[in-house]
Amino acid sequence: MQNRGNNHAQGIDVSHWQGTIDWDKVYSSGKSFVFMKASQGTSRVDPNFKINASGAKAAGLLIGPYHFLDAITPGAARQEAQHFYETLLTAGVEFDLPPVMDYESNPGRLSKQSINEIAKIFLAEIERLTGRTPIIYTGNSFAGQFDAELGKYPLWVARYSNQAPYDVPGWNTWSFWQYSDSGSIPGISGNVDLNEFSGTVKELQRFCNLQSEPSVSKETDSISLLEARVAALERRLNMSGTEPLPKWAEPAVIAGKQSGAITTSADKGVPELVALQMLYNLGLLESKTQKS
Repeated sequence: MQNRGNNHAQGIDVSHWQGTIDWDKVYSSGKSFVFMKASQGTSRVDPNFKINASGAKAAGLLIGPYHFLDAITPGAARQEAQHFYETLLTAGVEFDLPPVMDYESNPGRLSKQSINEIAKIFLAEIERLTGRTPIIYTGNSFAGQFDAELGKYPLWVARYSNQAPYDVPGWNTWSFWQYSDSGSIPGISGNVDLNEFSGTVKELQRFCNLQSEPSVSKETDSISLLEARVAALERRLNMSGTEPLPKWAEPAVIAGKQSGAITTSADKGVPELVALQMLYNLGLLESKTQKS
């Protein structure tokens, strides 16, 4: 693969491990882009994701989110893509850089075929949900696990060396190179990962716009985005009544059963539980024995 260039755009990647960041100082130091951790697995969200996204965006950096992939089954890969997408919806800002799949290890000792299947499922699902061509982040060695078909996605490769990353089946060029994990820059206490884009800042801006082009028609893409948002809202409101009963609703549910107001909580969504809680707070859920 190619080596670094003198006029290439410089950036960083961060997570909650970097603590509170002074993004104005980061921008003034000459950095033009940042990737930030959004989520991991099927439920984890980086606690600093929202504040990092809004702070970096306000300071003028090009921002992009990444998801750390834990999946060891195709079903989990789809769930993780959905979780990643739902997390992005909470950020409150528009991302410049495409979403990133961080797939860098194999704790489940999967076969090469399974690794590629899981990667392809996650990437296809997040592309369907966001309408953007995602980026693959991985180490130079682990990149060798991916087959040539995955080479259609931009590569963000980690190799902490002065020597250029070596070619792998899917790629002979990189789009982003994480060349150090021990950088030091103004605005961040401690070490931070340093990255380089394979072009100038203007070329990076064009890259952001290019990867924003949907792979389907705008109308179909808009429908898919709306459907995903509705599904996420329905899960949050427990419209199906299949989610676990929240702790805050337990006293009202118990009182509701004792009073005969309800017979079961298995089919109750959040709106019904809120109404039941209001009746409980007003003292209107007396048990049948108390009434007699």
